[in-house]
Amino acid sequence: MKDSLNSVGIDIGTTTTQLVFSLIEVDNRAGVSSVPRFGITKREVVYRSDIYETPLMSRNLINGDALRDIVVREYSLAGYEPKDIKAGAVIITGETARKENAEIILHNLSDYVGDFVVASAGSDLEAAIAGKGAGTAELSKRVKKTIANFDVGGGTTNVAIFKDGELMDTTCLDIGGRLIKIDPGTMRVEYVAPKISDLIHHMGIYLKEGHETDLLSLRKIVRRMASFLDEISGFIPRSEELPYIITSKELKNDRKIDCVTFSGGVADAVYNANIDERELFKYKDIGIILGQSIRQGVLFNNSEVLMPRETIRATVIGAGSYSLNVSGSTINYTRDVFPLKNVPVAKIKYYHEDRGSENISERISRKIRMYVDDSGYQQTAIYLSGICSPNFDEVKKIANEVKKGLAEAIEYWDTVIVMADEDIGKALGFCLKSILRDDINIVSLDGIYAEDGDYIDIGRPIGQGRVIPVVIKTLVFGA
Repeated sequence: MKDSLNSVGIDIGTTTTQLVFSLIEVDNRAGVSSVPRFGITKREVVYRSDIYETPLMSRNLINGDALRDIVVREYSLAGYEPKDIKAGAVIITGETARKENAEIILHNLSDYVGDFVVASAGSDLEAAIAGKGAGTAELSKRVKKTIANFDVGGGTTNVAIFKDGELMDTTCLDIGGRLIKIDPGTMRVEYVAPKISDLIHHMGIYLKEGHETDLLSLRKIVRRMASFLDEISGFIPRSEELPYIITSKELKNDRKIDCVTFSGGVADAVYNANIDERELFKYKDIGIILGQSIRQGVLFNNSEVLMPRETIRATVIGAGSYSLNVSGSTINYTRDVFPLKNVPVAKIKYYHEDRGSENISERISRKIRMYVDDSGYQQTAIYLSGICSPNFDEVKKIANEVKKGLAEAIEYWDTVIVMADEDIGKALGFCLKSILRDDINIVSLDGIYAEDGDYIDIGRPIGQGRVIPVVIKTLVFGA
């Protein structure tokens, strides 16, 4: 009952743009006499594109036509057409995510590259897939240690912590190799990112666009930038400036980092101890000296440093091979309404004392009001978390609570989407179908884990209709 999907990853970074195509296989991992349990059994990268400089029209605008040309060219070289692609992700990262037309560009690209490709940006998602694409998640499982992956790109550094293969925490810092651009011949400053400009001013260093600088001043700035990695990791005390540099959230302080890996465009400079001084500005930015400063920092010298499987291609491989989840096999859907894209998630925590109460319906009603706009209630997925081994009577009560909670919203919807982490998708879908209007479509999934603020894309059923591919994502633009 094995099924395979072609997947694409497109990474539009501050400095570079690249694509990978992967083959993903989904199979039933349960025994012959057991309840089917589908999972991803193989992820194989089958094509890697060239690495392109991200095309820009100006500091604030992505060159959409040039970007599209890159995508079209690489699809042709890889031998794929949009209709061949059933999964994957388009990821826009770092400074590029802040361009004025970033969201429009991404959604236009996602429409081009296939039925089920998610346009997404957001530091938590980026950190997670970079860590998986680098191989750090698998490495933490193999060595049985807590490993932090620092994905140091042109505009940001995404941090993901893994333990025994599981993602434990993420954050993002405004630290990257492209935040200052230099003319190597004249040492003239061509660009300083606004956020890092404030830090430089606070340090009392003169660095202005259009004016010359020197290596000593740049090294002072870059050493300060690298020290934020030491701070966020807990190796040195946190400074007053750290919260200003964090674009996401603080890391939790409840776990010790045993090992570190580095990925992203700056990673090669971190791992290379013998860089020719004449090559420091060959990319016309501070990326190489940032890598050197990280290598000389407390984090690098007080941790066990491991080499990841991928460095500069970590994010794009993660996007192409690791962004996909699959539902459980005990699911229920009434019609083919797929694919469903960019559906916000309303998480409802199910407590033991909720059994038989009306708390669930009240919380559903309150949560989905967050998604009311001028046209009414937006389509929302209700995610029921924490349900533990309910009997059929309890599932019926839950279905009735869902119906009550959706009493107003359902006037605007033709599809009800419910998800659970427990294996109740089929039973819950059956109960909902029996109590809702006949013209309401039901999509009831299980084996899915999400959070408030997440969005989901739901693809067409695979595995003879018994399992559904899902991407859980965070959409953040202009942050």
